[in-house]
Amino acid sequence: MKHLDIVVKGKVQGVFFRKSTKAVADQLGVRGFVRNEANGDVFIAAEADEAIMEMFLEWCNEGPEDADVTTVEAHEGELKNYRNFEVVKK
Repeated sequence: MKHLDIVVKGKVQGVFFRKSTKAVADQLGVRGFVRNEANGDVFIAAEADEAIMEMFLEWCNEGPEDADVTTVEAHEGELKNYRNFEVVKK
């Protein structure tokens, strides 16, 4: 299992990015959460095995149909053992 903190930049708010991320995470079995940041980025904390994480990251680089992803930054972190994947609304 691997934990990644992922920051997605570009046109990623107001395009159903969080909802789509949850759908993909649930489909792949990724656990963690996704939230919008005040600066317009989307932050994702994700946990999955390496092969699943690669697929998830590939999707993050695309995003949903109306998104325009410019950059994806991923940093390994400590496992938190999330139970599921949630959309965090501020």
